[in-house]
Amino acid sequence: MPVDSSVLWAVAHGMYYDPHSVLGPHPYAGGVTLRALRPLADAVNFVTPNAKVSAAHEQDGIWVAVVEGDQVPDYRVEVAYGDLTTSADDPYRFLPTLGELDLQLIGEGRHEELWRALGARVRRYPSVLGEVTGTSFAVWAPDAQAVRVVGDFNSWTSGATAMRSLGSSGVWEVFVPGAGPGAKYKYEIQTREGYWVQKADPLARYAERPPATASIVEESHYEWGDADWLKSRSETNPHNRPLSVYEVHLGSWQEGLGYRELATDLVEYVTTMGFTHVEFLPVAEHPYTPSWGYQVTGYYAPTSRYGAPDDLRYLIDKLHQAGVGVILDWVPAHFPKDAFALARFDGSALYEHPDPRRGEHPDWGTLVFNFGRTEVRNFLVANANYWIEEFHADGLRVDAVASMLYLDYSRKEGEWAPNARGGRENLEAIAFLQETTATVYKRYPGVLMIAEESTAWPGVTAPTSAGGLGFGLKWNMGWMNDTLRYMREDPINRRWHHGEITFSLVYAFSENYCLPLSHDEVVHGKGSLYTKMPGDRWQKLAGLRALYAYMWSHPGKQLLFMGGEIGQEGEWSERWSLDWWLLDQPDHRGLAALVRELNELYRVRPALWDQDSDPATFEWIDADDADRNVLAYIRKSRDGQRLAVVVNFAGTPHEGYRLALPTGGRWREVLNTDAPVFGGSGVGNLGAIQAEPVEWASRPYSASIRVPPLGAVWFEPEESSESPE
Repeated sequence: MPVDSSVLWAVAHGMYYDPHSVLGPHPYAGGVTLRALRPLADAVNFVTPNAKVSAAHEQDGIWVAVVEGDQVPDYRVEVAYGDLTTSADDPYRFLPTLGELDLQLIGEGRHEELWRALGARVRRYPSVLGEVTGTSFAVWAPDAQAVRVVGDFNSWTSGATAMRSLGSSGVWEVFVPGAGPGAKYKYEIQTREGYWVQKADPLARYAERPPATASIVEESHYEWGDADWLKSRSETNPHNRPLSVYEVHLGSWQEGLGYRELATDLVEYVTTMGFTHVEFLPVAEHPYTPSWGYQVTGYYAPTSRYGAPDDLRYLIDKLHQAGVGVILDWVPAHFPKDAFALARFDGSALYEHPDPRRGEHPDWGTLVFNFGRTEVRNFLVANANYWIEEFHADGLRVDAVASMLYLDYSRKEGEWAPNARGGRENLEAIAFLQETTATVYKRYPGVLMIAEESTAWPGVTAPTSAGGLGFGLKWNMGWMNDTLRYMREDPINRRWHHGEITFSLVYAFSENYCLPLSHDEVVHGKGSLYTKMPGDRWQKLAGLRALYAYMWSHPGKQLLFMGGEIGQEGEWSERWSLDWWLLDQPDHRGLAALVRELNELYRVRPALWDQDSDPATFEWIDADDADRNVLAYIRKSRDGQRLAVVVNFAGTPHEGYRLALPTGGRWREVLNTDAPVFGGSGVGNLGAIQAEPVEWASRPYSASIRVPPLGAVWFEPEESSESPE
């Protein structure tokens, strides 16, 4: 089969868009023309089941031969380099590994399992000359003039393995026999301007440990053991279940532990502490460790800092088997400008918006996804599916949602362009978020999509059918800011700030909320939660105990960053472990015991979680006792269970405090944060109080109680209680 010399030259240099049309087998004129690119070879033979055919050097390292017959035979390419002879299969004898349906769905932006089509996948094919194992590579690079895959399987030789263009889809593909699991690779892309860039695979499912940047061929062999967990999850509404989240940065929870070690130590700790879920700061691959994972370069690759992808599967599986859910931090808002990754991937603004007023984030020095581009949106929606499908995540916490919603986010006048309607809303990002939440909830019943959204955007947790963003939960940043601002005040001054601690109940039921005391509050000079509390050491720890009891009893789910449960004194850093030595001190050990007790009480009391978004779950007993820094309220479950909560943010106890109650009789003190076992001073009510028929605060019953300093007490009626209101 004749080929023009200029085409042969382009093929030989890996610069031809369709190398398969030249290399490999081609029936022609009653025979089959075989071509192979083997630069520097001394001799080349094509070995079929029945013959060995010598090839002639044609041009620029391309060798050609003709075998008889009109059927393409199975064959191998035998190559002699001096005294060394090697034999290998031919990448260019294989059909495309993407089907028409794959390409159609990619073009339409509807490929919900994109990772099964693009990226590197190990494949095995039967063959007369023996089973062929190799890896198919596929990458979306619509503006590229040519694409090559280089790796340790071809000695990183440029031009050795050119990929073919699959037409208007913008996808390039090749199957490389002999490239197996663990092989390192990158793509070399010729831009429209003619220069070459070397890029990691956007769909790589494994990557080299930073600072190395190559992608790695991954094949999972993990066998899951969490079938019961997944079945239960699919049949459960997480909004009507307890959700107490322990937020974790894997590298600094305990320095030096990988996924496998964490599957022992972290699982044991979380179950002992009673948290229902863990939330991992981003585990997707990122080059800069101090970014904590929030500047992602490998959206489909778990960071290799702590092990291989199957090791992360093992960790999540062990958490599930221990009854602990897993939420992953997910960062679709922006990505870094590192030259080896997504930035100007094929020489054009491919993943990022081409207009810098929309495509660059001024605060973070990162690039913003082009949410209006079909394939980019598909890349991200499929990525959300990927972490739930492949790693059994029980939810995704979506970072920096506010930065996606507003075109003028952190931008001055003239630095942003309005949308088609003249407004400042990012309509494409809104549509993307709605598509993501709707797709995830459709595919995975029982999971949670959680928004970190710091503004008053309406309907974050409203269904997409009603025009909402469709999230399951929203971080209550207003509660966090108001509460921590109040807690920083000296108790003697808190009376003047009482509205800050009660304001959250004005809007507590406008969305489905999660109350976060996250990593963001203990970094960048903000100090730890411990240092935010005023007073001496005892008062600081007592303040934390009161804060946590208030948080656990407030409407909404809750999240606590690691270290908060032990009263971490220093500001968190990703560079070293938590100060676990603090648990050698009785007062810090007492704080940890309180958090464990809060989780145990919380899990078995539906009044605290079974209708968090319903105003009927909450009643104020007294919201106006600013002079004594006291909050008193009742939490209720759907079946009528009640819990009375009294929180004293004053530094002194209140003796003979009259507490209005809905029923008479004996109310048991189920929690007292001032108990000595928690490091408190022991001011309490001897285990119970008696509600008398003394009208107080418009209620027919009340009790005289002792309220501890910087403390909280919870009461629940005993079964013999009288006359429900």
